Amino acid sequence: MTAPAARWGTARPEAARLGPGRRLAAYAALARVQARTQRVYRTDFLFGMVGLLLQIYLLRLVWTAVYPESGSAGAGAGREITLATQLAYVSLASVQAWLANSDARSLATIQLRIREGAVALDLVRPVRFTAQLIAARAGATLAVLPFAGCALVFSVLAGGAQAPASAPALLAYAASLVPAYTSALLLGVIVSMISFWTLELDGFYSVYLMTAHFFSGALVPLWFMPDWLADVTRLLPFQTMVYVPTALYLGQIDGVRAVLQALAVQCGWAVALWLLLRLVWSRALRRVVVQGG
Repeated sequence: MTAPAARWGTARPEAARLGPGRRLAAYAALARVQARTQRVYRTDFLFGMVGLLLQIYLLRLVWTAVYPESGSAGAGAGREITLATQLAYVSLASVQAWLANSDARSLATIQLRIREGAVALDLVRPVRFTAQLIAARAGATLAVLPFAGCALVFSVLAGGAQAPASAPALLAYAASLVPAYTSALLLGVIVSMISFWTLELDGFYSVYLMTAHFFSGALVPLWFMPDWLADVTRLLPFQTMVYVPTALYLGQIDGVRAVLQALAVQCGWAVALWLLLRLVWSRALRRVVVQGG
């Protein structure tokens, strides 16, 4: 193909827009397609769930072994965390973290489409490319929800589940799941955008997953981290995705003011990540070159 290259940055490739109703229908269709695609690889998800259950079981063994014989441990600020609360935290946090990062296959698909140039077709669709990615990730999450439900049943049977601290705690937990999942979804899309700068993203994504898993509190809750590390963690968005919802559920973030502040921080990070996504996409768009001919 010898025709001059045209950069998408000079004109918006997504010029043709759908109305609100048709746009929502398009998002729903994209999510359904991605969900069906994910369910094709049932064996892969089966092994993923086995890995999740093994993680919950091993963490239960470790925390049971290291916990004081009294059955409670100091967590700073005069708080005492019982073993039952810690095991419930480990179970719920592990499942939430797994759901937030369960779409590695969709990331590989994005890399492949950018490498092969098929992303040009995505850019001319009447639905924004970023919206396509968000809808696809949402569909991937819907596909694995039944597996997450099985993991929660396993947690109950293994004795690692606990009822919410109170009815308000349950309501706060339910409310926190929306910004928590939104932040996880947006951050995953931002990470996938790096494919526009480097076609091999596997190594970077492995580092991202390790960082997100640790700083989200999925392995060690903030109440057991050294003060300096907990302060660093609170400056990052990851803890709003796992730690905050789980701590609200267990009543470790208590009081109207503390709960509202935690929810406000979650919403603030969701908005900040949305703005960051728009910025990254505007830069990525300038790197797309399509050869005519």
